[in-house]
Amino acid sequence: MDWQAIHILDQQCTLALNGIYSGFTDPIMRFFSNIPIWVPMYIIVAAALFLRLGWKKALIVIASIALTFLCCDQLSNLVKVSVARLRPCHDPYMIENGVRLLEKAGGAYGFFSGHAANSFGFAVSSYMGFRNDRRLKYRGYSYWIFFWCTMVSISRVFVGKHYIGDVISGACIGAAVGFLFSLAARYLISKMKAPY
Repeated sequence: MDWQAIHILDQQCTLALNGIYSGFTDPIMRFFSNIPIWVPMYIIVAAALFLRLGWKKALIVIASIALTFLCCDQLSNLVKVSVARLRPCHDPYMIENGVRLLEKAGGAYGFFSGHAANSFGFAVSSYMGFRNDRRLKYRGYSYWIFFWCTMVSISRVFVGKHYIGDVISGACIGAAVGFLFSLAARYLISKMKAPY
């Protein structure tokens, strides 16, 4: 596999997507990229888990979500240092070709995207956590949470912090980690005597 050819293609695609902007899109992408804004949503999801599952099951699910965050975050940091792929906003070629930066540049390396991994990990583990309540399908939640994690991930390309490849890799890894921890949570819950 020609990694250099893949890298060049990733650069071109990233420049094309990053170059799509207007007075309307830039604030939206900054909004989705700003993780602290989403803390109230995390709190609401946690509260809803307690309401729908009861406190014992909810604690197991929330622990699986927390472990997903921790694993994705630490794995992302480890891989970034190991791979040492410069972020678009630090890459001379990308800067020369007009990559737009809408946030502070941050660390030098960007593979893979921690934002994408964490958001997809949260989406998968929380959705599967809700599905431990077999009374509802939670389709409305699934539409919202997977739209949200997709927008968070794409926003990282728009703000100039990641290549598309960083985001796709992070999303896949995050979804896989979230799925594994949610399976572990489901196993533990199955060992409990369900009140409903």
